[in-house]
Amino acid sequence: MTTADIAKLPIAEKLLLMEQLWDALRVQADSSVVPAWHKDILAERLRRLDSGSEPTSDWAETKERIRSRIKAG
Repeated sequence: MTTADIAKLPIAEKLLLMEQLWDALRVQADSSVVPAWHKDILAERLRRLDSGSEPTSDWAETKERIRSRIKAG
């Protein structure tokens, strides 16, 4: 199936196809191996969060910061 074929599908069929693709990707992701370097990066970030040396912000602040950047854009 090509992207042109997908573009011709009714929305209901596109949504069904999207669900099927997502399910297939999810299964593959569950069986994939995370590289050691990626685990190391995540472990370091968690260590910084736990120690309080990593700055954090709540969701409202984060949304506002993103919106400001988009407007300035």
